[in-house]
Amino acid sequence: MKKYIYIILSSIFFIGCTSDFEDINTNPNAPVDVQPSLLLRQVIYDYGEQMSYEGFVAGNLLGQHLTALDFNLFDRHALNSPQLGGNPWSIFYKNLRDNELIIRKSRTSETFAVYEGPALIFKAYMTMALTDLFGDVPYSEAFTGDVGVVRPIYDTQEDIYLAEGGILDNLEKGIEAINMYSGVITLEGDILYNGNLDNWIKFANSLRIKALIRISSQENIATTLQDIVTEGNYIKTNTENAIFEFTDGEPNNFRMARLRAGDFNNFVMSETIEDALTGLNDPRVNVLFRSFGNATGIAYNGLVNGIDASQTTISLSDYSLAGTVFRENTGDLNANYMTAWETSFLLAEAALKGIITENAQTLYEEGVAQAFEYWNTELPSNYLATTAAYNSTSALEQIITQKWIANTINGYEGWIEYRRTGFPVLRNVSASLNNGLIPIRMPYPAEEATLNTTNYNRAAERTDNNSINFPVWWDQ
Repeated sequence: MKKYIYIILSSIFFIGCTSDFEDINTNPNAPVDVQPSLLLRQVIYDYGEQMSYEGFVAGNLLGQHLTALDFNLFDRHALNSPQLGGNPWSIFYKNLRDNELIIRKSRTSETFAVYEGPALIFKAYMTMALTDLFGDVPYSEAFTGDVGVVRPIYDTQEDIYLAEGGILDNLEKGIEAINMYSGVITLEGDILYNGNLDNWIKFANSLRIKALIRISSQENIATTLQDIVTEGNYIKTNTENAIFEFTDGEPNNFRMARLRAGDFNNFVMSETIEDALTGLNDPRVNVLFRSFGNATGIAYNGLVNGIDASQTTISLSDYSLAGTVFRENTGDLNANYMTAWETSFLLAEAALKGIITENAQTLYEEGVAQAFEYWNTELPSNYLATTAAYNSTSALEQIITQKWIANTINGYEGWIEYRRTGFPVLRNVSASLNNGLIPIRMPYPAEEATLNTTNYNRAAERTDNNSINFPVWWDQ
């Protein structure tokens, strides 16, 4: 069922602090309290809308789904120079802050108790994406400005995943809160599942699978993961996906449809994904990209990432733009939080490594079929018997590559999984501004050095002076 959002709520809070905050920043004519239903709708939509755009214009460059023709310092791996995108820090913290208000309201008013479980689950979801990009980040003290903490410490990624109140703990507590809820008030403002709490539990368990696999190089996850799989209460079909669908028209179409043509035309197919899709004879290329203008017939052409735009002459008609689903037909595009195909590929990896007792090939093939369905593409009858046939000697690369292709709307995820597994094999960029290295973390934004100096300096020291080449905890 399509989930349309016809009203975009503007943010009702803002980041910042002054010594006389209440006197200066209180509007006597504005409401001082907001219903959790409105906050939940806003957080889910705002995060999904903004991070889908970020995933397209920045994540897809890091993951080499797309490359930029101009304004491409980020594509050349100068990650401290975000241009059309590449600075998601404020997106995370604004939405995590507003989500924290939902949690507080759910715990102080019986009327709002139904919101506790979903809010804890969504907090874990956003936190995982945040720490996987940046590593150590402000967390345990990040949302306590109302009690005077305006310069929060940077928690270690290990604690953010494993400590009480961290990612895994919040997912378990979110499930528990839903199971314990016995009230009659329904969950309103839920643009993911329309108030279906059973699906929120499936969402949470798929996120637990994801989090456990992500930290599997550091922690023994086998027993916990097998228990989740044995119970079987996770996202298994695309009808259970945690998504909402954009519309074809404003104001809720994908943002690339609302920008001028020059901004959209700045992004073309990467040579890396061209090779992957053509090597697989994968028909999803027809959805994800367009035939290039100078082609004879239908043909696709990618460009190597990270050209020096000041020294290179490029003709747009020689390269494939992103598909119409990202501009003219965005009603067919989803803001993607968690899906059946991602869950299947995660479990296929776990089975391949012997962490769980399931069949890796079966899970891989299920994931491929689900990913084709997700992208509204018919799975060729011979695809899994020929170009994409399961091969036990290269199975991990196959699993991660298929997940990477399907994550074209969510490019940061492809880059994160590359950092964790080494797949797919990404190419050196043409004119690197990072000494030829592919970055393995996002840098803290410059304003942190000014606004939270002492704690920023400590975190920078732990990351080789805020280096984009310093691995996060689960990558060490």
